Amino acid sequence: MSDPIRFDGKVAIVTGAGGGLGRQHALELARRGAKVVVNDLGGSVDGSGGSSSAADAVVAEIKGFGGEAISNGSSVTDDAGVAHMVKQTLDAFGRIDILIANAGILRDKSFTKMEIADFELVLAVHIMGTVKPTKAVWEIMKAQNYGRIVVTTSSTGLYGNFGQSNYGAAKLGLVGFMNTMKLEGQKNNIRVNAISPVAATRMTENLMPPEMLDKLKPEFVTPGVVFLASEDAPTGMVLTAGAGVFATARIYETEGVYLGDQGLSAESVRDHLSQIESEDGQKHYFQGGEQTQKFFRKMSGG
Repeated sequence: MSDPIRFDGKVAIVTGAGGGLGRQHALELARRGAKVVVNDLGGSVDGSGGSSSAADAVVAEIKGFGGEAISNGSSVTDDAGVAHMVKQTLDAFGRIDILIANAGILRDKSFTKMEIADFELVLAVHIMGTVKPTKAVWEIMKAQNYGRIVVTTSSTGLYGNFGQSNYGAAKLGLVGFMNTMKLEGQKNNIRVNAISPVAATRMTENLMPPEMLDKLKPEFVTPGVVFLASEDAPTGMVLTAGAGVFATARIYETEGVYLGDQGLSAESVRDHLSQIESEDGQKHYFQGGEQTQKFFRKMSGG
């Protein structure tokens, strides 16, 4: 068997870690030697309210098995709160190696019934609640030439789900964020990945029957997050996880067809749609410039 994944000497911040997935991520990182900052605002599923008791309870669990942890009750959308979280981490542990951006809320409604305020709040918590902590730790990770960041996406963002236009927009937005950060972090050994979990948490308990929820325990997702936070992590991966199943989700682009010599028109696009959609030769690109290179190759007859 290969060597176990360990985090001795490493410091991890896990947002939204007072329960569900975040709690499991924090506990497992601590079991494997990481010093953990358990961040949780303590609000309800829709983002209202707040209490530090959930984060404190997870810290107590970690200390109970001999691990090191502190709690933090900052909102990940609040600039001052995020700055305080980072300062608290550095004051306690002296460095930051890992950020698991897990915090999130739901405001589910069909788009017809959804208020713009519900859309904006979900975007704020999921997107800016990932961007702000990432920004706060980025220069620290660059200076130490080491960092592991895991953002949390969703099948709703990747594929859609009725009544979750706000959540889906936010979750796919995080994949776009990851795709650029993976490039900007490469020279400083900062690896940025995404987990797409399916798990029984407060956010899903009303969406599935009990017998299904039992097969979707949060701890069945955590091994994937631990791997993405490890020394040997890839970068730019969307790892899907649920019920002990792991897979990767990728965007592929077809080879397409050059229509410039045939007279550009909407009708030409329509008439060549089968070629445009053909999966023969399709590719997964690591960065946007690869698409542009293909366009010039096709234009040149390649």
